[in-house]
Amino acid sequence: MGFDPVSEAKRIENEIIAWRRDFHMYPELKYEEERTSRIVEEHLREWGYSIRRVGTGIIADIGEGEKTIALRADMDALPVQEENDVPYKSRIPGKMHACGHDAHTAMLLGAARIIAEHKDELRGRVRLIFQPAEEGGNGAVKMIEGGALEGVDAIFGFHVWHELPSGIIGIRDGPFLAGAGFFEAKIQGKGGHGASPHETIDPIPIAAETVLALQTIVSRNVNPIETGVVSVTAIHGGTTFNVIPEEVEMKGTFRYYRPEIGELIKRRMAEIIDGIARTHGAGAEFSINDLVPPTINDPKMADFARGVAEKYGLRHGDVAMSMGAEDFAYYLQKVPGAFLTLGIYNEEKGIVYPHHHPKFDVDEDVLYLGTAMEVALAFEFLR
Repeated sequence: MGFDPVSEAKRIENEIIAWRRDFHMYPELKYEEERTSRIVEEHLREWGYSIRRVGTGIIADIGEGEKTIALRADMDALPVQEENDVPYKSRIPGKMHACGHDAHTAMLLGAARIIAEHKDELRGRVRLIFQPAEEGGNGAVKMIEGGALEGVDAIFGFHVWHELPSGIIGIRDGPFLAGAGFFEAKIQGKGGHGASPHETIDPIPIAAETVLALQTIVSRNVNPIETGVVSVTAIHGGTTFNVIPEEVEMKGTFRYYRPEIGELIKRRMAEIIDGIARTHGAGAEFSINDLVPPTINDPKMADFARGVAEKYGLRHGDVAMSMGAEDFAYYLQKVPGAFLTLGIYNEEKGIVYPHHHPKFDVDEDVLYLGTAMEVALAFEFLR
């Protein structure tokens, strides 16, 4: 490589920040990323990439050769009302880039420009994947179905990370993010007057017992050495003080790292929801659905990323496992790669709020480091 990716990224730092702010002001929810993807596509075409559309997603290629590396960014926002008082505050009521995908898109757009400017030095192909619908829409699956991984030898993704100090690149071997799913249940009893509970089948204490029993899955069924989460996050039943309702609805999520633990959790949830309802003479409807598998980094690719960071003087360190989930997991099931993080936590700037918070923000001064790392990964892999 006849150039320094860090200084190249620093040179276009203001453009990366401007792109990020533009995307931040006009957030689009999953599968609605029309404006964002149009802007991305216009730049990529101008810079000489060949483009394939997958709905609101973009697959962009440059260079040719035996090896192909893919770099991925997600583009969608969240249904969150922003509470930051900043010039680039969201202009779309009820929508906000509260997870940093605006930064991911801007960083990869910066990398796209630098890679295109040095395409004569490429010894293979770089594929850029601008993905829709990471937030609960499994956009990664749509992109894979659209051919995003055809011929790809390795893939890397980046996520800005609240849990790391600003400017640190987080790299982890093996399991990094959790597999996740959700459940919905309805306890069907027999309603009646609150003064005559004996004439009813009261779904409220049945639901309460179910919530408590679900907590025993992790505490009493999962090996303490393993990790799992079962959280009931919504419960609805009844309308007034003196009427026992007909039914109670519940919703929640479960998380795990090892597939066997995920299967154990799902089996026990089904047994508990059904069993407690039967015990009390009530009925139960429930559905248990998988969202994404665990995100498991290939140790060799994580090690490669460490070597690249060290070569170009980029600060890096370990990043702790998280029970958060990411559909980047689907790419890693098919192609060796690693999901990396870029620390953005900065107390001096007040950037202290976690992902999905109405006051979430990123330290824009370090975004160029993500761009630099993406460029460096591409050229070093294709050596």
